[in-house]
Amino acid sequence: MATSAVVFASPHSGRNYASAFLTASVLDELALRSSEDAYVDLFLQNAPDSGAPVLLGAVPRAYVDYNRAATELDPALIADLPKSTLNPRIMSGLGVIPRVVAGARAIYAGKIPRAEAEFRLNRFWHPYHARLTALMDEHRRRFGRAILFDMHSMPRDATNHDRRFAAKRPDIVLGDRFGAACASDISDQVAAIFTSAGFRVARNAPFAGAYIAQRYGTPSTGQHVVQIEIDRSLYLDEATVTPSRDFDEFARIMGQIIPKLSEIGRSKDVSIALAAE
Repeated sequence: MATSAVVFASPHSGRNYASAFLTASVLDELALRSSEDAYVDLFLQNAPDSGAPVLLGAVPRAYVDYNRAATELDPALIADLPKSTLNPRIMSGLGVIPRVVAGARAIYAGKIPRAEAEFRLNRFWHPYHARLTALMDEHRRRFGRAILFDMHSMPRDATNHDRRFAAKRPDIVLGDRFGAACASDISDQVAAIFTSAGFRVARNAPFAGAYIAQRYGTPSTGQHVVQIEIDRSLYLDEATVTPSRDFDEFARIMGQIIPKLSEIGRSKDVSIALAAE
C-alpha cells in the first residue's frame, strides 16, 4: 500500500529479448543491450517496502522506447509512414521504435512494417503510459501531489565532451527540465540525498529530462518529475553488460537511498502550503 507521494519508474531496464526480435535484428544480444539501463530495476526492489510503487518497462529500449512520444515514428525505419515533423531524436534513429543502439549501430538491415510498429505501441507503450498516468493520478488525489523519480543509467563517457565536467565527472545527473518538471525544493532534496551518500551530482547537464519528464512533470498541477541518471561504471562492466565487482556495494548504498527518496513524498509540500496561504 502506498504511503508516499513518490512513484519510481525504470522504463529502460527491460532485458527480455524475444527470439523474434533477435532474429529480425542484424545485431547480437550484447550489442542490443548497449542501450539498456541494465539492472537499474534491481536497485528499486525495496521501494514498495518504503511505501512507493515501482513501474518497470516490460521490453528492452531497443524494441520500444517508453521515454519517447508515441508519435515519434522514424520514416527511415518504418515503412509507409505519412509525412510528419522530424525532431533531432528521430533523425538520429532514437524514436519511439529505435533504429539504432549506442554507437549509432543499425538494429535492422532495412525497414520494418508499419503494422509491426503499431503492434509494439499497442502491446507495450500504451499500457505502460496508461499505468503511469493512473499511478500519478491516484497519488495526486490521495496525497495532494505525485512525485515521479524516473530512473535511468548513463554510459561512463556520456560527459566526456562536456567541458563543464573536465575535472570531475558527475556520478548522478538529475534532470527536471530546468525547473519546468519539478518544484525546486524537491529537486534540491534529491540532490542532497545523493550528495550526502558521497556521489558527485550535476543538474540538467547533459540530461535535462526527455518525454516522460515533459509529459508528467507539471508542478502547477501537483505533478513533479526528476529524471535520475546513474553512471553505469559505478556498478556495471559496460563491455559485457554484467555486474562489476562493485555491484553489491553500490546496490547496498542504493538500498539506503531509495527509502530516503520515498520519504520526500511524506514531507510537507511547500508549493501546496504557499498556494493555500
